[in-house]
Amino acid sequence: MEDNCNRTLPMVINIGRQIGSGGRIVARMLADEFGCSFYDRELLNLAARESGFSEKFFEQTDEHKGFLKSLFHINTSFFGDTDIYRNNFSEEGLFLFQSEAIRKAADNGPCVFVGRCADYVLRDRKDTVSIFVTARLDHRIQRVCQRLGCDRATARKIIGEKEDQRARYYNYYTGKKWGHASSYDLCVDSSLLGVEATARFVADFVRRRFGMTDCKADER
Repeated sequence: MEDNCNRTLPMVINIGRQIGSGGRIVARMLADEFGCSFYDRELLNLAARESGFSEKFFEQTDEHKGFLKSLFHINTSFFGDTDIYRNNFSEEGLFLFQSEAIRKAADNGPCVFVGRCADYVLRDRKDTVSIFVTARLDHRIQRVCQRLGCDRATARKIIGEKEDQRARYYNYYTGKKWGHASSYDLCVDSSLLGVEATARFVADFVRRRFGMTDCKADER
C-alpha cells in the first residue's frame, strides 16, 4: 500500500499574509511539519546570486513596486562585479531574476514560500497550494506593537503603508487581487483560532489537498 505520509511528495506551499497576521510563523510551522525547505528572505540571496546584483539591493526592492522610481542615484555597491547585468536594471528585470530563483528552489524539492508572488510564478505546476493568512486589524496592530515596541498609531501606519506596497506589487505582477479569496486556494483568519491552531488547520487542509489524509496530526 502506498504511504500517503511520504514527506518526499512533490509539494509547494505558497503563503500570502497580512502584516501582523502571523502568516510567516504559520509558514515556518508548515515547513517544519512537512519537512519542506523554507523560503522567505532567503529568496533575496538566491535572486542576488541569479542576477549578479547584491542581496542588499533586493532587500531595498523587496515586494515594493515603484521603489526604483524613487532612486536618483544608484549606489554601486548594489551591483555585483559583472556589468552585463546592468542591462536588466528595471523592476521587471529584478522580478524575473527573483522568479527564476523561485522556480529553481521549487525544482529542488518540497518547499514553503512566503509572499513574493510565488503562487503566480509557480501557477503552471500541479503540486502547489496557495494560502492567504489574514487577521482582524486589532490583533494585527497588537502584534506589530509587540514586535516593534511602538504605539498603536505607529503600528497602524506601518500596517497601512506596508500592505499598500504588497498589494501594488502583487496586483501589478499577477493581474490578481492581493488578499482576495479568488486569488488563493484558502484564506484563513488567524485571529479566530490563534496562530498555532491556524497552522494546524492549514496543515490538515494541505494533507487533504495532496492526498495525505492518513497522516497523524502529531507525526513529524
